[in-house]
Amino acid sequence: MNPLLQVRQHGQQIWLDNLSRTLLNDGHLARFIADDGIAGVTTNPAIFHKAIADGRYYEDDLAALKAQPLSAEARYEALVIPDVQRACDLLAALHRDSGGDAGYVSLEVSPALAHDAAGTLAAGLRLKAAVDRPNLLIKVPATPAGIDAIEQLIGAGVSVNVTLMFSLAHVEAVAQAYLRGLERLLAAGGDVTPVMSVASLFLSRVDTLIDKQLEELGGAALALRGKSAVATARLAYLRYRERFNGPDFAALRAAGARPQRMLWASTGTKNPAYSDLLYVEPLIGAETINTLPDATLDALRDHGKVTADTVGQDIEDAAAQYAALERHGIDLNQAGERLQQEGLRQFEQAFAALLELTA
Repeated sequence: MNPLLQVRQHGQQIWLDNLSRTLLNDGHLARFIADDGIAGVTTNPAIFHKAIADGRYYEDDLAALKAQPLSAEARYEALVIPDVQRACDLLAALHRDSGGDAGYVSLEVSPALAHDAAGTLAAGLRLKAAVDRPNLLIKVPATPAGIDAIEQLIGAGVSVNVTLMFSLAHVEAVAQAYLRGLERLLAAGGDVTPVMSVASLFLSRVDTLIDKQLEELGGAALALRGKSAVATARLAYLRYRERFNGPDFAALRAAGARPQRMLWASTGTKNPAYSDLLYVEPLIGAETINTLPDATLDALRDHGKVTADTVGQDIEDAAAQYAALERHGIDLNQAGERLQQEGLRQFEQAFAALLELTA
């Protein structure tokens, strides 16, 4: 059986971390949905930069847009919003049949707004209206300003994909913002049932940074390499289960609210010494999502082994990894702050390069 479909049997959704007109026009995304059970799509500025720079299907539209008195950002949105709408439409049946639990497409607010809560709120509301699809997720970074905007967007009934999370501290802050947003929406007489949110925990970059620190320490610390990201994800999943199955969420669940699902992001293995499915096979479990770049999707289809729910296993080992890192002077929450800042810079650079294409 196709391992991608086996994952679905364990309650996990696989989303594609890519979108382009080539995927849409040549029927690749439709086949991924039909044959592989792909249940969602995530995008970011780097993905759209590559799509527009390399894709033959954008040239005529971009030339026409450049003849109009529009800003570079307005031209970019005019190019990608139709792509997002088409992807939403391909997943619309799944979204409907799942009762709104699956079938989402993510579109990110400008990285320039990462420290601007009001600007993020305005952009999120504007993009939601422009795409005008019930299965859209507005993507917002888990910065302090982003967390403020997330609460406000959820409170306005906007579904959100929280991006650039790298630590358990980020997971906790984002979950609390989601809960506050739901309570705000409910208190205002709004309907919480259509609201969806996913919390995207980035994995491979965690190991890249922590492994480098461990190699600088040498000796016994070397045995801890390649384990920090999976440990973080497993502990985040444990907290997810406790939070959304416990008393803090009971009243909201009774009102029809959905848990904020954990999503594993940055799942392409960067260290060639590690398994190409390091951030896939150990993190299979109910009510989770894994978003895969093309190469990791192909690897899972080709040689993935899906035999059990794995994300809830070896929790003691995950806690032991944290304790061992602390003994070596490594703080994963502190590392998460550094990684978030680095991630923001990378997205800002990708967005700037994207706007150069549309200027």
